[in-house]
Amino acid sequence: MTQTRTTTAPATSNLLAGIVADGAFKAVLGAAFLIAPSQLGELLGTVTWLTTVAGVALLLGGGIEMRLARKRPLRTYLRLMVTYDTGWVLTALVGYLVARQGGTAGERCGSATRQPRPSSSPPCC
Repeated sequence: MTQTRTTTAPATSNLLAGIVADGAFKAVLGAAFLIAPSQLGELLGTVTWLTTVAGVALLLGGGIEMRLARKRPLRTYLRLMVTYDTGWVLTALVGYLVARQGGTAGERCGSATRQPRPSSSPPCC
């Protein structure tokens, strides 16, 4: 009976390190959003609840990514990473388009950067 020994190729090791680093970055960013949502919300110009929701999503996504890094085949894992990151890109694009058309979703009432609203528009708060 022969045993086959599997070794990790350098490219696979680099991919695995990149996956873990990507997950760690998301987890740290999510934790920062949860630790200081009002300060980061002020910096980003969003309301606290939106910063908190983004923090939860990032923390969960990063944690799951790091936990499953060695449990799934890399091909499957890369597809999942691309899908997750594509979701964030589409979310940012939708937010940009809504803001460009004058939407106020996530806007702070009375912020210094806010443009005066037409009198026919409903109030922000």
